[in-house]
Amino acid sequence: MNQHQFLPDLPPPSNTVGPLGWAKKNLFNGPLNTILTLILGYFAFIGLASVIDWAILSADWSGQTRGDCTREGACWVFIQVRWDQFMYGFYPEAELWRPRLFYITLAIFTVLLAYEKTPKRMWIWLFFVNIYPFFVAGLLYGGVFGLEVVDTHKWGGLLVTLIIALVGIIVSLPIGVVLALGRRSEMPIIRSMCTVYIEIWRGVPLITVLFMASVMLPLFLAHGSETDKLIRALIGVVLFSSAYMAEVVRGGLQAIPKGQYEAADALGLSYWKKMGLIVLPQALKITIPSIVNTFIGLFKDTSLVLIIGMFDVLGIGQAANSDPEWLGFATESYVFVALVFWLFCFGMSRYSIWLEGRLNTGHQR
Repeated sequence: MNQHQFLPDLPPPSNTVGPLGWAKKNLFNGPLNTILTLILGYFAFIGLASVIDWAILSADWSGQTRGDCTREGACWVFIQVRWDQFMYGFYPEAELWRPRLFYITLAIFTVLLAYEKTPKRMWIWLFFVNIYPFFVAGLLYGGVFGLEVVDTHKWGGLLVTLIIALVGIIVSLPIGVVLALGRRSEMPIIRSMCTVYIEIWRGVPLITVLFMASVMLPLFLAHGSETDKLIRALIGVVLFSSAYMAEVVRGGLQAIPKGQYEAADALGLSYWKKMGLIVLPQALKITIPSIVNTFIGLFKDTSLVLIIGMFDVLGIGQAANSDPEWLGFATESYVFVALVFWLFCFGMSRYSIWLEGRLNTGHQR
């Protein structure tokens, strides 16, 4: 037998790896930390148990009237009765199939575009950006193909929230890229114009922009012409968010090493080829967290349209709270609205993290 033959390594002790090892290392690594962990764990357990009891175990889930809420927990009957308003606002009941079709098609496009192995993904994206918005506008507003016209003042709830967020996200990104390139331009006039635009819009609160878009914008239009309130809100949101997006993209452009620019120039590439093929792909890749963070902020800021008389999902919740028949259930309303916002924002955040790992954005070694 070979005397130099080594026995195989033994596995590490079970209490040093996995969740048990992590807890022992971080939570119970000393008398003081153990005491603090037990105290905080106790209060966390009490609080979580109270929330679960109120929201699930002692809650009322079915019914049609206030009298059906007989238990001590949450009255989700209130949300059930107001469900259509939370989802569609005051859209006519006979035409609810139109916003429902919008939700279904939007979910399908989201899945197809998020899945990287989708065939013809680029063509689907071009259709989604260039043609789908007009399809949605015709579907929801009507006036084409025999569809009844539904004015935008009847829209509301999640429908308005998604429309404003989608238009703001899709349109502000390319405008922000152009503004960022303009601010770094070697032409003084272009650079000055982009800088002035960015600084003006970044220095004004969004609530002021919405007031200006709703009240002042019609003053600059021809006499007798009238612009829809939703269109004015969309214009204000796009102009505002594009300024912030421009600074995010500019940070990515400045982070690209100078050698990348020089290498593109050495290849004889034109300015637009250099930016489109070499610089911008790298700049947008390293700014994914900041871009998605801006998108999340924009999605939450859609609730500000309430001040100009548009009822997004939060506005519908506040309007429902003032119903005399359902007074006292504001907590359920705000919890539901918070859950809706959290689901969409958390989804964008997780997709951002996945995309970062997919593109190796962090340049980990």
